[in-house]
Amino acid sequence: MEPRFRRFALTAAIALALASGGCAAGKRFAYEGFGRDDWQRPDAVIALLGIRPGDRVADLGAGGGYFTFRLAEAVGASGRVYAVDVDDDMIDYLTQRTRARGAANVAVVRGEFEDPKLPDGEIDLLFTCNTYHHIADRPAYFRRVLTDLAPNGRVAIVEYDGRGGWFPRTFGHFTQADEIAGEMQEAGYKLIASHDILPRQSFQIFGPDDETGE
Repeated sequence: MEPRFRRFALTAAIALALASGGCAAGKRFAYEGFGRDDWQRPDAVIALLGIRPGDRVADLGAGGGYFTFRLAEAVGASGRVYAVDVDDDMIDYLTQRTRARGAANVAVVRGEFEDPKLPDGEIDLLFTCNTYHHIADRPAYFRRVLTDLAPNGRVAIVEYDGRGGWFPRTFGHFTQADEIAGEMQEAGYKLIASHDILPRQSFQIFGPDDETGE
């Protein structure tokens, strides 16, 4: 076995073992690996979201808070970030991080698989990164989210699209951009922006399609 492939296989085996062990650290490693900032470009993503001070933002599938606290900085002290996850390990970890950082504008929310448990009519932006593929009935889920959005509210979806990263490609954790767009249209949204800045992911922003009558 070539050294390069051996290193790859070892890293994959370690990550898989950690992820299957049920601990928060293993789950974070499996999804983020090493050097995420290089390919995730978080500052560029945040800048393109157009967040304003005082906004109410939901981080759906917040995980360990990779984007949560960046979003909290963007909304400022007068805003609010709802960090939503369904995994108890990640909820506990994120709650600890929020307390340690003194992030008073972050609320950790234990969502459900069919409902993010967000306040109706208050969310200016629902942001989700690398979570879309985990949702079972996505048109139904995001149709329900429409009731959570404030007037002019938006949904931003950053999702692995199969171009890179061993973990999403190996385990099928990705969704093609056109499939996302089609399902969001079915849910009652229209595409308002698409940004081609990420090497492994699509980045699309949607708003309610008033013509659907939702």
